[in-house]
Amino acid sequence: MKEKLVKKPGWLKIRVSGGQDGGRVAGMLRELGLNTVCEEAGCPNLGECFGRGCAAFMILGRVCTRGCRFCCVEKGNPPPVDADEPENVARAVGLLGLGHVVITSVTRDDLPDGGAAHFAAVIRAIKQRMRSNPPHIEVLIPDFKGDYEALMTVAAALPDIINHNIETVPRLYPAVRPEADYRRSLELLGRVKEENPAILTKSGIMVGLGETFDEVLGVFADLREAGCELLTVGQYLAPSRRNYPVAEYVRPEVFDEYKKRALDMGFLHVESGPLVRSSYMAERACSNLPRPDKIASKK
Repeated sequence: MKEKLVKKPGWLKIRVSGGQDGGRVAGMLRELGLNTVCEEAGCPNLGECFGRGCAAFMILGRVCTRGCRFCCVEKGNPPPVDADEPENVARAVGLLGLGHVVITSVTRDDLPDGGAAHFAAVIRAIKQRMRSNPPHIEVLIPDFKGDYEALMTVAAALPDIINHNIETVPRLYPAVRPEADYRRSLELLGRVKEENPAILTKSGIMVGLGETFDEVLGVFADLREAGCELLTVGQYLAPSRRNYPVAEYVRPEVFDEYKKRALDMGFLHVESGPLVRSSYMAERACSNLPRPDKIASKK
């Protein structure tokens, strides 16, 4: 049976161009051979973010080993890891003058540690290059297939925020994220807080996939129980007709209610809106954080 297409509402406006500054950012990234999740995942805020000199770096290549139905990142067999990438990311952070850095990756189930050591190397390279004025560093990590040692490799590098997206409600995991596990993702966030309470944890969920309002609130509650402190809620936008279809376009007032409910549950900061994504305005969550050099290891 042919899937019914839901018409995009007129109030869902997407900015396309980033102007001259956006072109400068894109050119610098190409020169350094860097990828961004903004481009590879088709983020609707690319023009806005590039236009204000921001980018969310995507490390470990541009080919993912998993086949999540909501994502348009290329799937297949990734090439070898670029050993120069940590230093090149650090150079880009310095050139852009970023005060808040977001680093994510494709999922690399082909690597023994899932790419954890590479994440740590990028964090260390940024801190080394910008040691006189360190930025806040946020890493958006995969689940590392539940590998505790891999997770601790990242945590030991002392990023300010460890983000891992829950993405959707547990009922929809088999259809939307067949190679992921809802409880495993919650456990990852909880383990970060157990290892080092000074590292903030963050997660994000997409809506409009066919979930109910109460199911979303249930995810909020599960995240809080796992110690998660920062949250993003955004509208799912199908990248193509080959991806999982949009079930509905959630109205802005519902996003406002999600934000209110989440804050009432104890989240420290919530970004909720149709075009919100994990890295969108991420710096706003850090306005009251201590300087990055104040974060210390639990041990």
